[in-house]
Amino acid sequence: MSSTVERATRPSEPGLLAHIRNVLLENPVTLFAAVLFVAFVLIGLFGPWIVPYSPLASDTAAALRPPTAAHWFGTDQLGRDIFSRVMVATRLDLTIAIVSVVSVFAVGGLAGILAGFFGGWLDQVIGRITDTIMAFPLFVLAMGIVAALGNTVGNIILATAIVNVPIYARIARTEAAIRRDAGFVQAARLSGNSDIRLLLTQILPNIMPIMVVQMSLTMGYAILNAAGLSFIGLGVRPPTPEWGIMVAEGAAFIVSGDWWIALFPGLALMLAVFCFNLLGDGLRDIVDPQRRT
Repeated sequence: MSSTVERATRPSEPGLLAHIRNVLLENPVTLFAAVLFVAFVLIGLFGPWIVPYSPLASDTAAALRPPTAAHWFGTDQLGRDIFSRVMVATRLDLTIAIVSVVSVFAVGGLAGILAGFFGGWLDQVIGRITDTIMAFPLFVLAMGIVAALGNTVGNIILATAIVNVPIYARIARTEAAIRRDAGFVQAARLSGNSDIRLLLTQILPNIMPIMVVQMSLTMGYAILNAAGLSFIGLGVRPPTPEWGIMVAEGAAFIVSGDWWIALFPGLALMLAVFCFNLLGDGLRDIVDPQRRT
């Protein structure tokens, strides 16, 4: 009898950690994406200290060498080690993606929630702003912003955030408008909760799963956007290591048979976007309170 009581009163495993573990173990694709994401984060954090060569050091005597034991990814036209440059570029590309997505989530998501919850003139103003942004081709708009403000990392992040504001604003507005008259929201309002408290405790937690999925997808787009701007000469300025710049520099050498210059940074770019796209569904299952048992 005492052993039964002990088992009943024994503290259980933390609910969130157990839920995350179950989601990862039940879905091998999500587990693979999570491992890949952790690998990218670790490379971004420690890459500059573990690379075998300086990413900026050139050696013209070793220029355009294919992959060897000394240079795993080969060397570029200036003799720089491509493996070291790809590793170091991970930090910059992840920084652009994470900062731009967090910024657009804070601005666009908040604007959409306010528009959907309160409606009226606020909804009209935010709606017209998002319509104006979406009237332009998004990549062309990003090009214009960077060309006008200058091709710095901060301006690339700003341009990437601005072109994604309508997506977050519209998703948040739709979800907030659906839930503002829901029974659980009305019950919380009758209990004396203010509008701000309703937004933070009732509306936001229930729209977070779909917002988290969108954040994961947008991170992949942010990396592609930064690489695209770099490819056309409006991104990060060389010789700073960045995947888009490296692909652009290597594209001119593919015809001559020096395929490795563009291949390996292109593979890193593809894996990063692939990782974020796969991670979205797993993050939705982790954040969604209805999926927890």
